[in-house]
Amino acid sequence: MLKPLTAAISSVLLLSTFAGTSYAQDADPAATPSSDKAAVDLDNVVVTGTRSPKAVDKIPGAITLVSKAELARSLVLTEDATAVLARTVPGYAESSQAMSNTGENLRGRVALRLFDGVPQGSPLREGTRNGTFTDMGIVGRIEVINGPSASEGIGAAGGIINYLSAAPTKEGNEFTITSRYTTQFKDDSAGWKLGATFARKAGNFDMIAAASFLDRGITYDGNGRRIGMNTSGSLADTEARNVFIKAGYNFGEDGVQRIEGSISHFNIEGKANYVQVLGCRPDEAALCGATRTNTSERGSIFGSKAAINDFKQYQLSYIHSDFFGGTLTINGYKADQEMRYLPENTIDKQDPLIAPMDTIYDQSEIVTNKKGLRTSWARPSLFSVSGLELRVGLDLVKDTAQQRLALTNRLWVPPMEYSSKAPWAQLSWDIGPVTLSGGLRREDGELHVDSYTTTWYRDRRHVDGGTLEYQETLKNLGAVWRINEAWSVFGSYGEGFTLANVGIPLRNIQCSNDPGDTQPDGCPNDPRIGVGDLLDLNAIVVKNTEFGFNWRGERGALSASHYDSKSDYGQSLAIDPATNDFVLLRAPVRIKGYELSGDWRFNEDWRFSAVYSHTRGKTSFWAADAAGRYPAGGTNKPMGVLDINPDKFAWTLTWNFLPHADMSLGATTLFSRNLSGSDVRAFDGQRFSFKESTHGYTLFDLGMNFETERYGKFSLGIENLFDKQYILSWSQPPGGFQNYWAGRGRTVSLTHTFKF
Repeated sequence: MLKPLTAAISSVLLLSTFAGTSYAQDADPAATPSSDKAAVDLDNVVVTGTRSPKAVDKIPGAITLVSKAELARSLVLTEDATAVLARTVPGYAESSQAMSNTGENLRGRVALRLFDGVPQGSPLREGTRNGTFTDMGIVGRIEVINGPSASEGIGAAGGIINYLSAAPTKEGNEFTITSRYTTQFKDDSAGWKLGATFARKAGNFDMIAAASFLDRGITYDGNGRRIGMNTSGSLADTEARNVFIKAGYNFGEDGVQRIEGSISHFNIEGKANYVQVLGCRPDEAALCGATRTNTSERGSIFGSKAAINDFKQYQLSYIHSDFFGGTLTINGYKADQEMRYLPENTIDKQDPLIAPMDTIYDQSEIVTNKKGLRTSWARPSLFSVSGLELRVGLDLVKDTAQQRLALTNRLWVPPMEYSSKAPWAQLSWDIGPVTLSGGLRREDGELHVDSYTTTWYRDRRHVDGGTLEYQETLKNLGAVWRINEAWSVFGSYGEGFTLANVGIPLRNIQCSNDPGDTQPDGCPNDPRIGVGDLLDLNAIVVKNTEFGFNWRGERGALSASHYDSKSDYGQSLAIDPATNDFVLLRAPVRIKGYELSGDWRFNEDWRFSAVYSHTRGKTSFWAADAAGRYPAGGTNKPMGVLDINPDKFAWTLTWNFLPHADMSLGATTLFSRNLSGSDVRAFDGQRFSFKESTHGYTLFDLGMNFETERYGKFSLGIENLFDKQYILSWSQPPGGFQNYWAGRGRTVSLTHTFKF
């Protein structure tokens, strides 16, 4: 832990040097963009991820608002959709730097990602592709509501990340052209982007239309070595296309009614110019030679298809802001996603009836479809009581998913369909400086799975289909006390509901008497098994308690929170050493942590912001026996980096050195961590142990912007400023040799933005 700790301390000392000189700068109000002015008036900031607009300082929980300015600073450095979250949200994990968001979670649990309120992906078969679904240039801001929440329905075990699309801000027409060039100064590392946006606002009508194309080259680490292609999906060597159209119209007396529709289509596709060459982990050096990371070589696998991530989203909304004294909102949506992964010839892809062993390359492909209707009605001053607000609604959703092996057209995960109806009600009461809130949501869902037969590696076992029912009443309570204009404290209890990644246990069913038999015969010695017999399909109900404080002054702000999150039947990930794929473990989970975030403006020219997070989780070494012979173990097993991120400290120092120019220096430190635990099962005396060590690192970034009146804005971004060589934290633990990746080395980007 010494090196990253030393780097973190050094970064703070470097900051003090900048801060010490900042007081000597002349105050120049014109140098500060309006979006970055000192202290934010939280009374005027509203969050829509709570199902209706709500002032931030009346919500009893930790909330992070990523502004348009913060998004722009991140986009100067990288086009990675989740990198901005890793830099600005305390509990958000390290960015995977890939098309896949493997290991990226919020407070150790899967978060529900929304785009304009529409859920992305499917909890039925989490393909870790839900973090890259649109061009980030079209996003206006991001709201992150930490902790489990039932307000948006299924999937928010870790919280809600709501991406809100941009909207026209001034009357008339406005065109924006964005061009970008990125390089690591290698002949095949160059990438470029061209995007165009048209915004129109004319009276009661407004619209925005955008299209972009992004071409990425291959990436290199700090040692100048090509980074290996991520089997779950790389951003390197890809092309991305995005089309987005949104239009709205206000009508009725005083414009109290609004109808709005949007269409979004995002596609990222691999160019298939490279194949992965496996590396050698330090713990495997005796078997594979010198330690080396995965790399890429030019070439392709004959007959393979391109890796893709394809999102299509359609929605139509109606709002009436004076409907029986309240605001009525009706939103219908349809969202489809197709995910295809890189070809692999692992043991679980083989079948001797198709081809000789070790000769089959196959590609996993997940297809999900979702449609739903969300309604809400918010009534302030209920019963003529000032500050008393009622919000009620009904949500309907149908979610389907399946997974196939695309090249051989084999079923891997059977078709699954989840349908749900969920009425909910939320009551809040402002009593002077105190806001009390509480609510209920009734989740009434049904999961249907067709009968199917597993693959050769899983012994071609027949599994009877079936229907499982899920009924949960989810509660939340909270209180906020605004002590004075500067200080407020909060406390809350909330519950969230989600399904486990049910596709994994469904595809991994095999014979209990002859697993791995080279001549599988459908398990004649095993009793019949059906979907209803699988405990691994039980729902996850998360219970979270949290307390914290917020301070905001004329020059800055500080927030802190502590949380304790429990689930009696949770989920955690491990790697199968035979297939190098994920295995889902279902056992009790408890996660505790604390977070801090702060912002300080030294003067009109200098601003400093920072976040810190500490999270620890424990689960059981074994789950409850399906036959009832023994219960689940105690929560004695530390949760590793696949589930819980190491401690994180990130900061940014921004200097407006000219009226229309600024510079930002930032650093992110992930600390080293050592985990260990053991347990003995009394039933059979079996011993269990777990040990994991991850090495931390600190990365510096530099961004600069210069805006001209005539020629637009020019931006320079340097990611990994000092070209540090490091291994991504979630890639470090032993257990999966295909997952040994270094992070990106120094990357330079030049961006030009022109508006007219």
